[in-house]
Amino acid sequence: MVQDAAQASLQELLEDGSFDAVRAMLIPMQPADVAEMIDELPDTFQAVAFRLLPKDEAIEVYEYLPSRVQQNLLMEFRHPEVLEIVDRMSPDDRARLFDELPAKVVRRLLVDMSPAERNATALLLGYPDESAGRIMTSEFVTLRGSLTAAQALDRIRRLARSSETIYTLYVTDNSRHLLGTLSLRDLVIAQPEQLIEEIMTEEVVFVKTDTDQEEAALLIQHYDFLALPVVDRELRLVGIVTVDDLMDVIEAEVTEDIYTAGGVQSVGDDYFETNLLTVARKRVVWLLVLLVTNTATSAVIKGQEDLLQQVVILTAFIPLLIGAGGNVGAQSSTVVIRGLNTEDVQPSDMAYIVGRETLAGLILGLLLGSAVTLWAFFLEGNLGVALSVGLSLIAISLIATFAGAALPFLFKALKFDPALMSAPFITTAVDVLGVLIYLNIARLILGI
Repeated sequence: MVQDAAQASLQELLEDGSFDAVRAMLIPMQPADVAEMIDELPDTFQAVAFRLLPKDEAIEVYEYLPSRVQQNLLMEFRHPEVLEIVDRMSPDDRARLFDELPAKVVRRLLVDMSPAERNATALLLGYPDESAGRIMTSEFVTLRGSLTAAQALDRIRRLARSSETIYTLYVTDNSRHLLGTLSLRDLVIAQPEQLIEEIMTEEVVFVKTDTDQEEAALLIQHYDFLALPVVDRELRLVGIVTVDDLMDVIEAEVTEDIYTAGGVQSVGDDYFETNLLTVARKRVVWLLVLLVTNTATSAVIKGQEDLLQQVVILTAFIPLLIGAGGNVGAQSSTVVIRGLNTEDVQPSDMAYIVGRETLAGLILGLLLGSAVTLWAFFLEGNLGVALSVGLSLIAISLIATFAGAALPFLFKALKFDPALMSAPFITTAVDVLGVLIYLNIARLILGI
């Protein structure tokens, strides 16, 4: 509520032209909060509010803005202003912005940037998409093992303002090979004359430039690091990825998995601001696949037409059975996919996990089957139909949990994203088998 009031007040001040009051409101705020407020403003006021910020704060705020707003602001500024903002951004944030800009704009900006920043950005852009090299920064502090603690602290004081983080320090040799790491805490409490090589940690966890960014995020999470060193093929230190960058990676990966699980292909940073034709084109692919697959269910029903004509009431329970089967299968696939993505579950655990989920499906089937048998008998008074529905639900639950647990492992082994085994796909597969099982059990019990 307070944030909403401040947002409304900011827009009113901008509309009234009270720019001094806008400065007084924004300058004391945290850069992330200022970026959020600018993002919420109408497009016509975003550039105005941003221009009112002091130059140093504006650079920091700019890095927190969504890429859409960053691009809009670039188009509003005169070229020298754009160049100064871009030149002073951290290399990883700059590379992320350049990924979103038209190639012509990127080329123009690269030509006019300082040589050091141009080289740093070109280096990051040369690494594969979604790799640790693409999101790393070259702004970090390195030390030599021969330095004393006092000399190292002097070096940190000189480099602190231009470094992404100083809480983790990296020890290298003359060829930039990574020898060890050192926390700022350990350095501060060390004796001034102690050598860095005596207090550093030699067992270093690192990633290579072509390591997938999601793997880097999992390592950060597992070891509770603030930053992770990135080395090239010769194990030379070329950058670090920080926890704030990897939080963005985790958010993007989770969003992608959620979209995939729902049968929606990712369409960029903001789904709700994407062109509707693009949205429809992305979503229709899965829907067409499911539509074609579901024709198999129609074929099964048509093949059992004589049974359904004699016992029409069987038709009424088809939605109940296939709906329950799809839900049970989706539950199993969800927990297995989550376990695989977080590495709580390993491919070697397949037999145990699939067996466990299938046993859970049997228990669920017995509980649900008993309940639906009583309900069907209460509704129709036909024991044969009631038993057909109940026994079918037990069999469908078994098949659904087996499929929901096993198929993600199969996709993982085939090097596909386990999230591709999404709820819509499993539901469709269970629909076909469920109807086939139900109608054949009914034919057997009813003797038709």
